[in-house]
Amino acid sequence: MISLYRPGDSILHRVSAGWKLLGLATSALAISIARPGTTCTLVLLGAASLVLLAAGAKVPDLLLVWWRLRWLIIVLGGALVVFVSVAAAVQNTGRVVALLLLAEALTRTTKTSDLLDVLRTLFRPLRVFGIDPDTPALAVSLTIAMVPVLAGLLEQVRDAQRARGVRLAARAAVPLLVLAMKHADDVGDALTARGLGR
Repeated sequence: MISLYRPGDSILHRVSAGWKLLGLATSALAISIARPGTTCTLVLLGAASLVLLAAGAKVPDLLLVWWRLRWLIIVLGGALVVFVSVAAAVQNTGRVVALLLLAEALTRTTKTSDLLDVLRTLFRPLRVFGIDPDTPALAVSLTIAMVPVLAGLLEQVRDAQRARGVRLAARAAVPLLVLAMKHADDVGDALTARGLGR
């Protein structure tokens, strides 16, 4: 299974997986409820970027993360500008990007095994309903990890099209879908090899 964990000794590397997951969940809830204004959204994006730097990312790494999010920003922000307003585009797109930066910091500093252990503990009460806590724990951890993976796959497609002198267009969805399905198969094979899949 592809792991996005990067060994290091940053502040966030030393924080337990449980506290980091709680911080991400709390941040997501607070950002969703608070609905910050334009200025506060820009401050929030700056703070989320600083968190990623505190996770051991270098400035080029941070710029690469932002670069990979460019299509999300363009598509989501552009749609909101057209159908709502510039302020709504900045606020709503900014909140999504901030949460993705925080999720990147979590996956960058947390081993998948540690994250799974925390999620298993959280979902243990579901055994009362006959649900194995490993199943939702694995689903949540894979969902968190897939965001930067898909961004990386999109970058691969873009690089391949650039090498062929082709502009990124709607047809890029086909190779992206193929790569995503291949990645899903690889993950499924890895889980099966560990006795967790199919």
